[in-house]
Amino acid sequence: MELKHKMTRVLKAVALFEAFKGFLVLFAGAGLFLLMQHDIQGSAEQLVRHLHLNPAHDFPKIFIQAAGNLTDNRIRFLALLALLYSLMRFIEAYGLWFARRWAEWFALISGCVYLPIELFELAKGFTWLKIGLVMINLLVVLYMAFVLKHNERAKLLKKHLEKL
Repeated sequence: MELKHKMTRVLKAVALFEAFKGFLVLFAGAGLFLLMQHDIQGSAEQLVRHLHLNPAHDFPKIFIQAAGNLTDNRIRFLALLALLYSLMRFIEAYGLWFARRWAEWFALISGCVYLPIELFELAKGFTWLKIGLVMINLLVVLYMAFVLKHNERAKLLKKHLEKL
């Protein structure tokens, strides 16, 4: 299989991954928005019980406390942030699907922005989820760097051949 064809397939896979992240955050934001005017802390406590988590442990406790501090204005703000993040992911996915250079740069830069945060979280404690997220993000960053480098070389080669 030709390298260009392989690169296109991988770019489309990255585009689908970015679109998936966009939908995931969009649905989470919509779910949060739908909880307005409800007992959010009670719902959080019920979810923790349903998942058989100990409400006294760190993460469930923080989750329940955070839910108790949510006001309607905070919910609106978080839902708006989720919408904006989703739009950003959808635009990136579109650009990657159609192999736009700006989207390749955007994917590289946005992946690099998250890496220090993910590595910091990983340094606080290893879990398979954290390791998986770092590895996926690192692979995307490295692949986007490869694509950009390859496209630059192809452009230079084409320019050189045109001079001959």
